[in-house]
Amino acid sequence: MKMTLLGTGNALVTECYNTCYVLSSGEDHVLVDGGGGNTVLVRLKQAGIDVNAIHHIIVTHKHIDHVLGIIWMMRMICQNMNAGKYEGEAYLYAHQELTEMLLSLAEMLLNKKEVKLIGERVHLVPVADGEKKKILGYTYTFFDIGSTKAKQYGYMLELKDGRRLVCCGDEPYNEREEQYAKGSDWLLHEAFCLDAQADIFHPYEKHHSTVKDACMLAEKLQVKNLLLYHTEDKNIARRQELYRAEGEQYFSGKLWIPEDLDVIEL
Repeated sequence: MKMTLLGTGNALVTECYNTCYVLSSGEDHVLVDGGGGNTVLVRLKQAGIDVNAIHHIIVTHKHIDHVLGIIWMMRMICQNMNAGKYEGEAYLYAHQELTEMLLSLAEMLLNKKEVKLIGERVHLVPVADGEKKKILGYTYTFFDIGSTKAKQYGYMLELKDGRRLVCCGDEPYNEREEQYAKGSDWLLHEAFCLDAQADIFHPYEKHHSTVKDACMLAEKLQVKNLLLYHTEDKNIARRQELYRAEGEQYFSGKLWIPEDLDVIEL
């Protein structure tokens, strides 16, 4: 399996796209979040991933930098279904409140010919805390990250060889996630900015972490690979260099600071 980062930035970036990515196994793809607009379509095209090849989408929470791109995906999928270009059905996984919101947004923003496909060929699938779903032959366990803002779900993906990939969403780690994150082979965690620049970016006021925070956490949890995303973009030209220099002081595993369109073999 491989991961293609469509976007790596936080909500207000302009030098990269908002955080979203695709998990691929051969020609099968799972999209996780959609960023804040139709740039998700641009990034998919640049990555060589056909919208019509995406049949499974995970949506973590309702913030606009994650969910508005999903509406564009729903529009394109429904439009292509009506044009005979999209084969099969599409499944969107999210917590109950979010599936209801996606349906409401679709009804308000999409045309009737598109909306009529929701429930027929486009399925909004509610997932509960701790619920397992088999998606493209892999087991995903969804969990509530315990956000104090909008309800948000992360997930644990069981890879074929017994390894685990855990997505903690885009907020700081909550102890309720320990059963999934501890000892994981891959931990996806937000890092809003460098700890050395916390006085500039004020991550804690926005309920986010610094690179140092995320790396100290991953070390404590004995994670093998730590992937940092959902960052600021003011340091975009040197982000990898600067984040690695700070992070490797606190984390002894392998540290990943991807750029948009990077592809990582898991």
